[in-house]
Amino acid sequence: MRIAIDAMGGDFAPREIVKGAVEAARGLSGIEKLFLVGDETAVRAELALYGDIPECIEVRHASQVIEMDDSPALALRRKKDSSIMQAVNLVKEGEAGAIFSAGSTGAAVAACTLRLRTLENVDRPAIATIMPSLKKPFVLLDAGATTDCTAAMLVEFAAMGDIYSKKILNVEKPTIGLLSIGGEDAKGSKFTKEAFQLLENSKLNFIGNVESRDLFEGNVDVAVCDGFIGNIVLKTSESVSHAMGQWLKESFSKSLARKLGAAILKASGAFQEIKDRVDPEAYGGAPLLGAKGVCIIGHGSSSSYAVFNAIRVARTAIEQGLNHLIEEEINEIFDGGDGRE
Repeated sequence: MRIAIDAMGGDFAPREIVKGAVEAARGLSGIEKLFLVGDETAVRAELALYGDIPECIEVRHASQVIEMDDSPALALRRKKDSSIMQAVNLVKEGEAGAIFSAGSTGAAVAACTLRLRTLENVDRPAIATIMPSLKKPFVLLDAGATTDCTAAMLVEFAAMGDIYSKKILNVEKPTIGLLSIGGEDAKGSKFTKEAFQLLENSKLNFIGNVESRDLFEGNVDVAVCDGFIGNIVLKTSESVSHAMGQWLKESFSKSLARKLGAAILKASGAFQEIKDRVDPEAYGGAPLLGAKGVCIIGHGSSSSYAVFNAIRVARTAIEQGLNHLIEEEINEIFDGGDGRE
C-alpha cells in the first residue's frame, strides 16, 4: 500500500499532516510506503519531533505550494512543482496508488482529473462526502467536483456512490435517491426528471426523488445531485452544525443551574457522543470518485486524526479494488442502454 500525501496542504500543514502520517505509519497495517510531499526542510523538522521514524515514510521535495486563494487552473500551470502536483505525479507514474490532500479542493480535483484522467466510461469525477443522519451515515455526491452535469453523469455518480457505500460503509444493498424539491416523480427540473428516468431504468436500487429532509432522517444511503447543489447542501449543513454548537454553548452558560447541567452532561459523555456522531474527521476526507488512482480530499482544517483516517480510507479503497469495481458497475449499467449518448 503506497500513498502520496500533500504535506503542505491545509490550514495546519505541515504539522498536523506529518503527525497524522506518523500515527498512520505506526498504527495501520499493510502500509508499504507513505510519501510526504512538500518542502523537505519543513517536513523533516516536523518529523524530528517524533524520534524514530517508521521506515515506510519517505520525504519527496516540492518547492511550491498552491494556496487556498490561488486559481486552480492558473496555479497548476504556474506551480508545476507544487506539493499537490508532485503527489499526483507519484500516482501517475505508478509509485503510489493513492493521494491525500487537505489543500485546495479545486486544485486537487483539477490535478487528478487532468493528470490521472478518469476511469473507463466515467465522464466526470464526483466528490463523495459521508454525512450523518438520525439512523446511519449516507453518501452525498457530487459535493462540488462537477457543477455542470448531464443526466447520464448523475447515473455515473449513483453507480460510484453505490460501490463506495458497499465497500467503505458496508451497506449490503444501498438505496439511492435523487435530490429534488419533492418526493413525487413529477417534481423537479427538466434535468432532474431526465435523470430520474435514467436511474429508474437502471439496475441500481433507486428509490426515487428525495428531499433535503429525507437525507438527515436517514431515508437513503446514497443521495445524488450535481456538484453545484451538493456543495450548497454540504456547506449549509456545516454552517448549521456550527451554529447549533454555538447556540448550545450560549444557552448552557446563561445560569448557574444550566452550567451545572452542562457539566453533568459533559461528564456523562453525552456531548462527546454527539460530537463523535457528527465529526467529519472520523471519515478522514471525501474521495474523488471516478479518477484513476484513489484520491482523498481532506477539509482545510484537517487535524492529525483526520489525516490518519484519510490514510486508513485510502488503504481500504486500494485493498477493495474500488476503482475496478466502479468501472465494472458503470460498464454493466451503460451496456444495458441506460441513457449514455
